[in-house]
Amino acid sequence: MATDSYTELEELKTQQGPAAVLQKLAETLRENAQFHQLFDALLMQKKHSLGLPLLRPTSFDDVPPDKRDDFEATYVAAARQVGQLLLDDKQLGQAWMYMRTIREPEVIKAAIEKLDSKNEYSEEAIDIALYQGIAPVKGLEMMLNSHGTCSSITALDQQFQRLEPAARTQCAALLVKRLYDDVAQTIQHEVERKQGLAAPGQSLRELIAGRDWLFADANYHIDVSHLHSVVRFARSLTAETPELPLAIQLAEYGSRLAEQYQYAGDPPFEDFYPAHAQYLKAIGNINQDAALSYFREKLRPDVNDPENQLVAIGLVELLTRLGRMDEALDIAAKYLSQSSEQTGFSFADLCADAGRFDLLSQVSKDKGDLLTFTAAMLQTK
Repeated sequence: MATDSYTELEELKTQQGPAAVLQKLAETLRENAQFHQLFDALLMQKKHSLGLPLLRPTSFDDVPPDKRDDFEATYVAAARQVGQLLLDDKQLGQAWMYMRTIREPEVIKAAIEKLDSKNEYSEEAIDIALYQGIAPVKGLEMMLNSHGTCSSITALDQQFQRLEPAARTQCAALLVKRLYDDVAQTIQHEVERKQGLAAPGQSLRELIAGRDWLFADANYHIDVSHLHSVVRFARSLTAETPELPLAIQLAEYGSRLAEQYQYAGDPPFEDFYPAHAQYLKAIGNINQDAALSYFREKLRPDVNDPENQLVAIGLVELLTRLGRMDEALDIAAKYLSQSSEQTGFSFADLCADAGRFDLLSQVSKDKGDLLTFTAAMLQTK
């Protein structure tokens, strides 16, 4: 602040009093784009009007209970104002600091969504969008364009379980499309190199059909760890997701790879790529009954076998997604009613979602759970 500003404030105090000084201070700080100091100045104005000490303008410690609500309202309004000024000044991270404090992320999300993912990305924007979950799909788009597939997969893996289902679907779709295009383009070039011109616009399935030589000598055409992760993410796709057929083709491609590249998954995805191909076909209503039979056949009679319980969890989740609640409940009642919620599955929640409190009541009675029995019984119509 220029020396004459100090003089001006001193003169204002003499001529017009403290309120005029504080108003001029705020105006000067705004004109000089000193936005953090402006926040303090706005709260200093409020404290002066309330007859409170001025040296710690943002502190609530010296605000008496009867004035706290009034001061808090000004605090929120000042943070909103300063956050917007910082956002207008392209200081996204600084603006987020204020909007996060007052729990108003929408303006930051809107600003991020308007960014050009190819030209306006920054580490700061990616961090806020993806890692802090404000606009995860946009954040992943920016990361794909700036950091590539490998880093994007790693980043999404860290955040995936924290995302809302719709965001999981959209993020999975982004990576499926990127990986599908990469592997299809690579194979297209290899076919052209070995066999001459290949018909343009062929799908991945068409490109690999009848060309076993593509996989000879343990050959592969994309980072196999990337393929493994993206196919796993693809379980979050829905029947309406345009990328679902691409994900099925990626799983089919993975099924053709040499055995050492077909990393096993947890039950029911031990045969990782064939199992995922069946799962995704079930979601997409492609030979759905055969796909469901594939998973039903993995279930064994021993209801206490942990592997059987994992298979049951996978099958129940799939049946639930397909709206086949009666079968899902039958399997859950047999294999999962005794399982701990640490497995990530809740039999009580499944019954509640299906409105089957009668079943929950009966199962709770059979296993001696008086508390859950009572809760379920009282909600049974």
